[in-house]
Amino acid sequence: MWITPEERSANITKELKIAARRFLCPNCGKEFSLFQSRAIACKYCSQANQNCPNVRCPHCDSEFPIQGFIVPDKEDRVHMNKYADTVFNNFDDTYNRR
Repeated sequence: MWITPEERSANITKELKIAARRFLCPNCGKEFSLFQSRAIACKYCSQANQNCPNVRCPHCDSEFPIQGFIVPDKEDRVHMNKYADTVFNNFDDTYNRR
């Protein structure tokens, strides 16, 4: 995945581009990103921050494997899950926790 000099200077990483990329749900056909899935559809799921192997559509609530849908293999799936967890934990630490 190509990162432009402008994106690099704005601290945009390959992982951020993948997590923010829009995907089509194979069930309902609506678009969503991995961030939307984790923040909306998986928000109260106990598996959401434990390297869950699935992604859930925030529109129709269908769940399917993240491997092959967003990332090609297990190593990438684990890496992207850890990245998403870190982003959300940093957000919680900054804005929601006292």
